[in-house]
Amino acid sequence: MCDLWQNTLDNPVSPGAILEQIDYALAHADSNLGNLDSLHQIKLYNAGSFFDPKAIPKSEDAQIAKRLAMFNRVIVECHPSLVGERCLRFKESISGTLEVALGLETVHPDALNKLNKHMSLEDFQSASSLLSENKIDLRSFVLLQPPFVPEQESVDWAKKTIDFSISCGATVSCVIPTRTGNGATDSLAISGQFHEPNLDQLEDVIDKSMGPPNHRVFADLWDLERFSRCEYCFDIRKARLLEQNLSQVVSARIKCSYCH
Repeated sequence: MCDLWQNTLDNPVSPGAILEQIDYALAHADSNLGNLDSLHQIKLYNAGSFFDPKAIPKSEDAQIAKRLAMFNRVIVECHPSLVGERCLRFKESISGTLEVALGLETVHPDALNKLNKHMSLEDFQSASSLLSENKIDLRSFVLLQPPFVPEQESVDWAKKTIDFSISCGATVSCVIPTRTGNGATDSLAISGQFHEPNLDQLEDVIDKSMGPPNHRVFADLWDLERFSRCEYCFDIRKARLLEQNLSQVVSARIKCSYCH
């Protein structure tokens, strides 16, 4: 549903490749910032599941953990089915807090089944419970208007999905507008079964979902312009969403004389 599939491999990752990428990223950040001590969090998103041995060899977990000793929080992504013993061992090997991002996508029953996630809501709850019991933070990915969710209901279903993630103990929910580009959504779009959401819908979801205690809601701003219908108000509306991501306070909606 996003473009991360473009960065995946058909074969298992070669030994040492992940360590080289981490070393490169840390060196690049150090050269740009001048001091890595100013960074307190790190995300290791691998366009897959961090605890998939074909994506990241188990034998490298200890060496990865050593490289992350300076960070207070380490965020990784994973499929709920792969949250298990390896995840718990990795949590114990790092010095900071571990946060695991799980793709919840949607609680719409028909859509979730058709998205071929190989996951049920019960699977998500089970993984969430294991994380909570072991003091590992949970972040969820929520899709806005995925295929098979009626367009006129997509904002409500995204809000319901965020509410479900909160009930499972998530401290963060990231709302991602679903887009074409991966082949499957393009085919569905051609047949009229999928339409990309617009910026109004994203603002609606964020404004309705922000505010619960101990929970943050983030709008994914990557490639946001594709969802805008108006060139005159886009920049200021993007700036508003960015500020809300940072402050977690809903501000007044932008009124544009050109598109409203």
